[in-house]
Amino acid sequence: MSSDAVEIGRSLDLPVRPASEPAPGPPHQQGEQRRARWLRWFRRAAIVSDLLAVVVSSALYSQWGSAPPGVVLVIGAVVFVLTAAALGIARAWDPLVLGHGSAEFSRLLRGFVGAAVVVALVSLASQLPAGRPWVFGVLPIAGAFATVGRLGLRWELHRRRRSGAAMSSVLAVGSEPAVEALVAQTRRAPHEGWVVTAACTPTGRAADGGELLAGVPVVGDLDAIAGLTRSGRFDAVSVAQAPGFTPRRLQQLAWDLEDTRTELVVEPGLMEVAGPRLHVASVDGLPLLRLTHPTFTGAARLLKGLIDRVAALLLLVITAPLLIVIAVAVRCDGGPVLFRQVRVGVRGREFKMIKFRSMVPNGEALRTQLLGQNEGAGPMFKMRSDPRVTRVGRILRRYSLDELPQLFNVLGGSMSLVGPRPPLPVEVAGYTPDARRRLLVKPGMTGLWQVSGRSDLSWEESLRLDLRYVENWTLALDARILLLTARAVLRGGGAY
Repeated sequence: MSSDAVEIGRSLDLPVRPASEPAPGPPHQQGEQRRARWLRWFRRAAIVSDLLAVVVSSALYSQWGSAPPGVVLVIGAVVFVLTAAALGIARAWDPLVLGHGSAEFSRLLRGFVGAAVVVALVSLASQLPAGRPWVFGVLPIAGAFATVGRLGLRWELHRRRRSGAAMSSVLAVGSEPAVEALVAQTRRAPHEGWVVTAACTPTGRAADGGELLAGVPVVGDLDAIAGLTRSGRFDAVSVAQAPGFTPRRLQQLAWDLEDTRTELVVEPGLMEVAGPRLHVASVDGLPLLRLTHPTFTGAARLLKGLIDRVAALLLLVITAPLLIVIAVAVRCDGGPVLFRQVRVGVRGREFKMIKFRSMVPNGEALRTQLLGQNEGAGPMFKMRSDPRVTRVGRILRRYSLDELPQLFNVLGGSMSLVGPRPPLPVEVAGYTPDARRRLLVKPGMTGLWQVSGRSDLSWEESLRLDLRYVENWTLALDARILLLTARAVLRGGGAY
């Protein structure tokens, strides 16, 4: 092996060796000793935050409610115990969901709803009207406090992960392209908490015959996996498709990990499909993944449309003074206030998207003269220092204020608050069949592309994010994107 790979392996405390050499040593306790402390900290903090929310909500009721303090104390103690039990039953403190996706908040909601139902039934059975304020006041408020607390904990966890702390060490197993893809994805999303520290490939080498694959040391072939997993140096083993890695080998690997703290994660080969579309079924004991169709119609989409229109109307009312100020500033900069541009919407229908003008009035005509300076990938045209952008326009673009008039498009139904980036007709003309799937849903004012880098993204990355949204859309995902959009806009990164 090269000296570079050896040094990297030693710095990670990995057993660097030739691919054919078996990994020595029986199972030991290094995994438990090395297990990241952040997980224990996060779980304890989540428990304290949730139960403290119940205490604070009960204290507020004791101050402003009409019940005697003694009654509040007794009922509060009972509600505290019931809520703790309900959250435990709902697995709201399961380490597998803490800090990941919407499942954490779904279980938190189920826990508080379950506690409220039990309190309501007990109150009804005992004919005690004193339980009513707890069901419809104390517990909902406590649930809101707990949600805010979890959001704060997740923000702190993500902050630590972006600085390189609170990460899980992962051994990647698979073909060279599969390992490279996993490494790239974990580096794009450090907030997920994974860092690939070593890899095993069918040949025990990188594609070029070296010992480094995407900057990660290749520490063995498929025969070396068992010894590496028993070493206790990894928090997870991620297995992707690889020639020679049979189901029997995967089963044996699962058995090998049973007495360790190492997780086994298997990539099903459906890279951009997740969440509610995946279901586990069984046929005569054989586990199967059932893939349901993406949701493009139905009650959920109607609800999304209703939320879009109501929210757009409210935002227009709230931001009306700001809109007037921006309109005056744009007008003083010369030219019309609004810029209307034909974009392609759902099912390929064209519409006129409205924005505050951020370019000189003849900006579209000047585009052909600047094609040689295009910095965008694929069919997109982008320039970091576009000479067509006005002084006011640069400020508007930095904080996405030029896009506020698109609320009228949302109110009219041609756009949504959240969705894929609205493309130009010239871009759609060059779409591949895969890219045309972006047109199955309404384009959005914001989306995964907005919260993941905006104009800094390549065409391939922008397309991948849009397709991920199309394939896995839920109302919970929309809510998460809207929360992340505020942070992305305030930072102003990737906007030009």
